[in-house]
Amino acid sequence: MIEIIQQIVNGLAIGGIYVLIALGLTTVFGILGIAHFAHGSVSMFGGYLTFFLVVQQGFPLVAAILVALLVGMLLGVVIELLAYRPVRNANHINAFIVALGLTMMVEGANLHFFGAEQIVIPTDFKRVFNIGGVTIPELRLYVIVSAAALVICMTLFIERTKTGQAIRAVAENRDAAILMGVNVNTIPLVVFAISTMLGVAAGVMVGSLFAIAPGIGEGLVIKGFAVLILGGLGSIPGAIVGGIVLGVAEALAAGFISSAYKDVIAFAVMIIVLLVRPQGLLGKAT
Repeated sequence: MIEIIQQIVNGLAIGGIYVLIALGLTTVFGILGIAHFAHGSVSMFGGYLTFFLVVQQGFPLVAAILVALLVGMLLGVVIELLAYRPVRNANHINAFIVALGLTMMVEGANLHFFGAEQIVIPTDFKRVFNIGGVTIPELRLYVIVSAAALVICMTLFIERTKTGQAIRAVAENRDAAILMGVNVNTIPLVVFAISTMLGVAAGVMVGSLFAIAPGIGEGLVIKGFAVLILGGLGSIPGAIVGGIVLGVAEALAAGFISSAYKDVIAFAVMIIVLLVRPQGLLGKAT
């Protein structure tokens, strides 16, 4: 039982990262209908930038993370303006091709500016807590708490603010939102800024807990889309539940079977859920 709890705790940290990635993806998909494949590479950019600021520029970790989040928000605005806005009213295949091209561009930029070596963001969180036989490294605890705090802030923003209400209105019915006075040209900028900020936060967590290297972003965005399908496309609660389920499933598979099969088990869980509920765990049947 202790080992099961241990793996669940480990899975919560991984699941928190998946939730942040999936929230960014589901927000963009729900508003604009765009599969933002470059989201994983953009997330890795945030991790690389944080590493650069901490190791080469001597920034304190918290300050480096804040700068990376702000740069990520600006990058999201630039991506929406220059990459996706010109094809907003074009055929969906155009946005799909732009997304693939943007992925290669961002990945190439990461390689050019930060190199191809694997890096780990250094932290001072070295303590390990032992609670009833369950060990919780301090860094994992901070990751879980930070991910939960970001999810809560995101939820409150969407549910309680006028901008959040405008985002939900555009997602529900773009034409009706225009008639109600919503500026539909500003909303995508806000959506991409928030989405990229969440992705950067996830990239920092990956770089601190594990490592960042070329190709990591592509794998991360695949997991993000898996979470969307698992939780239900366009559902923010579904992204949260799906990310936790996928993270815990991976941790249990790695702990009790083999780390080599954790991806297989995780996607098997997704397939089983979809066989029972094709619309996903919290998606609405149509």
